[in-house]
Amino acid sequence: MKRPVLTTLSISIAVLMLLPVFLSFLASVKAPAEAQLVPPNYFPIEYSFENYRKVYGFQAGLFSYLWNSLFTAILTIILCVGLSLPAGYGLARFRFRFKEIWFLALLATMMIPFQALLTPLYLMFAKLGLANSHFGLAIVHTVIQLPFSIYLMRNSFEAVPKEIEEAALVDNCGPARMLLKVFLPLVMPGVITVALFAFITSWNEFIAALIFMNSEKSFTVPIMLVSVRTGRFGTVDWGALQAGVILSIIPCILVYLSLQRHYISGFLSGAVK
Repeated sequence: MKRPVLTTLSISIAVLMLLPVFLSFLASVKAPAEAQLVPPNYFPIEYSFENYRKVYGFQAGLFSYLWNSLFTAILTIILCVGLSLPAGYGLARFRFRFKEIWFLALLATMMIPFQALLTPLYLMFAKLGLANSHFGLAIVHTVIQLPFSIYLMRNSFEAVPKEIEEAALVDNCGPARMLLKVFLPLVMPGVITVALFAFITSWNEFIAALIFMNSEKSFTVPIMLVSVRTGRFGTVDWGALQAGVILSIIPCILVYLSLQRHYISGFLSGAVK
């Protein structure tokens, strides 16, 4: 009796979550004039790809913005994984004074709105020449995501049985070699989860990208969406905006579906011991 109820509930939630995406797609294939109708008609009278053509050739071009977002996201993934991997390893497998206090202090930074850090970060990055670079933007995205990434990696390392570590110590395996040769293959689902979260955070982030990037050729996809929505006489071009939204979520969906199995196992790592 419980299984049909859970299945029905799951399907209902899935439909509820997918409905806005479906409506956005329908709006994106409307003719520009039809997309402006008030009240709107949900199903297009005439299907048109004019909105997608506008987004494709908008200003610097769609592929330029996609590349900027992808390049920034890749840098963010490298920084998040490269920093959270040894940090999570140290917090999970080493003993030192005030370890839990340091860990709680690290998690406490998640309560600070990152918007409050943007002004001092911009002033500092301007002096370092990183204010209008994708590397500087990737650093900002890493600052946003790093505490949560370290939390996930610590859970992943703590889920590894202690007997494996003891066997590696018997074989004279040092800390660095143990991390790379013994632990890394075992915590790979956690690494993939960190990479997935870093990608989605960087791909969708808007405020920092708007503040730090001041060149049209350096803009990312979220900034392009704000620009492409402006229609004639300052009106909102809903059709072009929805077309840009659909194109922007495709990479996230592809990355998530390709890593879904590892994401689930990595997210639950350490939850049950």
